[in-house]
Amino acid sequence: MSALKIEKGTSKHSAYDLRDPNVEVIETHTIAAIVDNEPGVLARVIGLFSGRGYNIDSLTVAEVDHTGHTSRITIVTTGTPAVIEQIKAQLGRIVPVHEVHDLTAEGDAVERELALFKVAGTGDKRVEALRLADIFRANAVDSTLESFVFELTGTPSKIDAFADLMRPLGLVEVARTGVAALARGAR
Repeated sequence: MSALKIEKGTSKHSAYDLRDPNVEVIETHTIAAIVDNEPGVLARVIGLFSGRGYNIDSLTVAEVDHTGHTSRITIVTTGTPAVIEQIKAQLGRIVPVHEVHDLTAEGDAVERELALFKVAGTGDKRVEALRLADIFRANAVDSTLESFVFELTGTPSKIDAFADLMRPLGLVEVARTGVAALARGAR
């Protein structure tokens, strides 16, 4: 739901629900799980997805509490509302999982991703790449006479937009970290 409480498939310009009632809505959800930081936990979580044919669009994992030996797994996945509910329920049943939060369903969340872009080019293409990097607030972290490596942090859509603009300018390689997300507010 958006800030205006408009559901997917509806229009803020119309009083009518434009969705086909016979078609299941595919949604993208960001799910965060707090798990024990021990060998095999990530494999069990990934096995849950692969064993049931669910796709993982983004996956990040890091230890968040050294003394408590817990890690946070952030997963971006897509599916019908029923599939998303099934994923959350099955994640919660895995023994080393302490908490499961659907950041998309629970309210507003801050999502960011880090990406590195290698762009090779000379002349006008090189100047244009630098200009676009400045507009996107990307940092040039490496520079040679033939190429740049830009670092960019932002939403996944910002990362995608920057990549689309860099392709015709000589984009050679992209490395992305995956989405890191936290719920907004004090909860």
